[in-house]
Amino acid sequence: MSLMNTPSSSGRFGDFGGRFVPESLMPACLELEEVFNQAWNDPEFLGEYHRILREYGGRPTPVTRLGRLSSHLGVEVLIKREDLAHTGSHKINNVIGQALLTKRMGKKRMIAETGAGQHGVATATAAALLGLECVVYMGEVDVKRQALNVFRMKLLGADVIPVSSGSRTLKDAINEAMREWVTSVESTHYCIGSVMGPHPYPYMVRQFQRIIGDEAYEQTRVMLDGEVPDYVVACVGGGSNAAGTFAGFIDSRSRLIGVEPEGGAAINNGIPGIVHGMRSNLLQDDVGQVLEAHSISAGLDYPGVGPEHSYLSSIGRAEYVTACDQEVLEALQLVSRLEGIIPALEPAHAMAWLIREAGKKIPAGSTVLVTMSGRGDKDAETVAEILGGGI
Repeated sequence: MSLMNTPSSSGRFGDFGGRFVPESLMPACLELEEVFNQAWNDPEFLGEYHRILREYGGRPTPVTRLGRLSSHLGVEVLIKREDLAHTGSHKINNVIGQALLTKRMGKKRMIAETGAGQHGVATATAAALLGLECVVYMGEVDVKRQALNVFRMKLLGADVIPVSSGSRTLKDAINEAMREWVTSVESTHYCIGSVMGPHPYPYMVRQFQRIIGDEAYEQTRVMLDGEVPDYVVACVGGGSNAAGTFAGFIDSRSRLIGVEPEGGAAINNGIPGIVHGMRSNLLQDDVGQVLEAHSISAGLDYPGVGPEHSYLSSIGRAEYVTACDQEVLEALQLVSRLEGIIPALEPAHAMAWLIREAGKKIPAGSTVLVTMSGRGDKDAETVAEILGGGI
């Protein structure tokens, strides 16, 4: 049996997960669990899901060997090109699935939270494609630093609601989306963007994202003459791109590495607690108050982590490390200049760890697969301001 199989009947991955929601939301979670399980075993649903991702979403995305970076580092670097998927990231894999479920449930409206804006853009895209209303909650800080994605969402027909409470980032956008869901649950599906939240979301989103790892496993075996990469690396905030990637390699010999932002490292620096309907590792103080996370990347600026990542860490199957903002900026520039590929700040965390540890923790000659979860267009203004170049 695979380590990344179905969770327990209560939605637990070991000691993590579960469903901690107000009584008013319990029927919606139970309905979603039932509908998803039926759909995931329905050949017609799966056929439509894969058809849309193939004909509209650009799947399968390729695996690309980074020749110049490999020579520079002394390790073989491969990247899974989710930056080439429609809307510019892996987020489309999940939202197409959830949008189809929304229609299957007879609901006409989706709400979503977003940090970096990529999930918001993908949700707005899927809603436009399938004729659904769309509202996206986004922290005021992220609205400012991701102005391009805000414009894209509005162009696609979504209403973008800035959130002014708390730290005005991803955590607070989730809080507001959940508050709204309580009042509109009969007509509205909450399209959560990562492997977090109450059951069935962590499991469901992982299943929609496992297309990344399943494709990459087959692609790398062809490229490596039947072998798998020595290391499989992905960035982790909530952790959906990592969970989807790891699912394809969980039963192989590959070492699984999740890279958290140094200022938001819930697995490395957090302790178990309950947030946003789940039990997982969480940045909190001695009396259980949630601490603010920090990351140069809006998409990783979250004080918790998906519960399955906490589980994989607790059993030692996946390792979780950190990268700091400066390393991330340097990695983004190096990959851009050597390979002509500009990573988003999120996967630049994974590249930063690889660049730092090549020839050290990663032995020379190793093969490393990195999930390039998104492209860097959305971060151009942020990076330009930091580097002093302007746009």
